[in-house]
Amino acid sequence: MMQAPVVNAGDTAWVLASSALVLLMTVGLACFYGGLVRSKNSLNTMMMSIVAMGAIGVLWVVIGYSLAFAPGSPWLGGLSWVMFKGVGLDPNPYAPTIPHQAHAIYQAMFAVITPALVSGAIVERMRFRAYLAFLLLWSALVYAPLAHWVWGAGGWLQKMGALDFAGGTVVHVSAGVSALVAAWFLGPRRDYRRVPLSPHNVPLVLIGAGLLWFGWFGFNAGSALAANGIAALAFVNTNSAAAAVLTWAVLDSIRTGKITAVGAATGAVVGLVGITPAAGYVTAPAALAIGVLSVFISYFAIQLRSKSRLDDSLDVFSCHGLAGVGGALLTGVFATKVANPGGNDGLFAGNPGQMLVQFYAVLAAVLIAAVGTVAILALLRVTFGTRARIGDEMIGLDLSEHGEEAYFGGEAGLGGTALAQSVIVAEDPGPS
Repeated sequence: MMQAPVVNAGDTAWVLASSALVLLMTVGLACFYGGLVRSKNSLNTMMMSIVAMGAIGVLWVVIGYSLAFAPGSPWLGGLSWVMFKGVGLDPNPYAPTIPHQAHAIYQAMFAVITPALVSGAIVERMRFRAYLAFLLLWSALVYAPLAHWVWGAGGWLQKMGALDFAGGTVVHVSAGVSALVAAWFLGPRRDYRRVPLSPHNVPLVLIGAGLLWFGWFGFNAGSALAANGIAALAFVNTNSAAAAVLTWAVLDSIRTGKITAVGAATGAVVGLVGITPAAGYVTAPAALAIGVLSVFISYFAIQLRSKSRLDDSLDVFSCHGLAGVGGALLTGVFATKVANPGGNDGLFAGNPGQMLVQFYAVLAAVLIAAVGTVAILALLRVTFGTRARIGDEMIGLDLSEHGEEAYFGGEAGLGGTALAQSVIVAEDPGPS
């Protein structure tokens, strides 16, 4: 006679703590992005992350978790868990040693941060109400289906054998591709390539990167959904971001002769993105290699992007999209059952077919993110209007969208308001 699943106190404590760590990552993202923009847009940029905590936190309970994880078709979860109906305190098949609600809230934190990542590509120019609507629509129409494909019971990519331990395809590829599409759709900032668009607070960027790194241990190691050896493996591999920081510093030093703080922070994030899909499937040396290779991909992509007309403001596509793609494909190279018997072997362990499966997963994420983002933004353009007015861009979105300033009397102070009021009305086409 089989024994019924029993809630394990240690596993439950670890998953709940990991949930809090992942939520803290969204705060870290707010600081990271907020320091990279100009001071007149710092509050607006930070709010783009913070508002996701509210909007997606509610949506997840209402319908998001059900669409992503409830029993359904290979393409989408059903509606049996709407409003957390049936999501109680007993274990469930996704995590047999923790309460069902612990699994649900842990996954909620992933759903919160993923669309917030997209904001880095469209900061300083998107209307906040349109962005809020984008969060809700994107989470329901892009994130939830993709999460079901990869992680949901019966999802078609899961059945194919795609490996994504903590969100390389579900989180970073989808967010990075959506960021690229959104940056193209909105067009560049009014003063892009006309004036320097330098970070206004580099210490805040470093604090944000540190919080992201700290929280990422919950992001990756918590994905084991138990306090066990696989959690320890993922925890250790997450720290391969150290290799990414050093690699970025070396490349900066070779290219410019200087090692920049923003570069080090960016390198850390890129390394964390790269190891995310592989964290629970590879050995520690392989994790270091993934950290190094992820930096090479993103570093040179940023150099190319900076010479183009594409205004991906904070290089979300290069840092999250391309590093996510690289990490997902490298998982197919380095994965080994020696590290995780519950995973699969990759190319170097004698299974080249895993590379093809990883490619299909990446392609699926690219397609749903690109098509979904275009459709959502097209709808928002004719309803809310997606683009801020020229005058609003000039004074900064902190004042125009929120009526607040990060720094009293600073760049976005009264002088900026007067300057905006002097803009010729005929030059301003209004919301778009």
